[in-house]
Amino acid sequence: MISSNDFRPGVSIELDGAVWRVVEFLHVKPGKGSAFVRTKLKNVQTGNVIERTFRAGETVPQATLEKRTMQHTYKDGEDYVFMDMESYEEARLTAAQIGDRAKYLKEGMEVNIVKWGEQVLEVELPNSVVLEVVQTDPGVKGDTATGGSKPAIVETGAQVMVPLFISVGDRIRIDTRSDTYLGRE
Repeated sequence: MISSNDFRPGVSIELDGAVWRVVEFLHVKPGKGSAFVRTKLKNVQTGNVIERTFRAGETVPQATLEKRTMQHTYKDGEDYVFMDMESYEEARLTAAQIGDRAKYLKEGMEVNIVKWGEQVLEVELPNSVVLEVVQTDPGVKGDTATGGSKPAIVETGAQVMVPLFISVGDRIRIDTRSDTYLGRE
């Protein structure tokens, strides 16, 4: 159990049979009446966001999440196969369970898999990945880093906006949280 006074962004709680993550919280102490905590909660499974008010000091069950480091070994049809780095057991996840993060998954990449009981909630990728550009418009002599951007497709199939001087075969670093180009590798 966790008190509503201990809410911080990123804390996971169980509410109505689902896991919710605190996005924002505000401890309000009005001049008249008792204090309360106004929160914005995001459902980890569906992504829905709700606002909920708790009395100050009210306790709610804290979600016990298990985070395991696993390596993406290969793709089998529509399933992504991951190997546990400690026990060497395999786990299969569908593209729906991984979500839009699948566009940056590369064989051999280590990721964190977050589970609630036996249910997989999310796959956490590293903050940045290095991938090779496989398709983009050719660069022209004189293109500079501040000149503009163009779309490029990387080896996993994801499309990223890159500077004009990037060409096919370049290895680039991409921020997986914001889908932005960080630099050449």
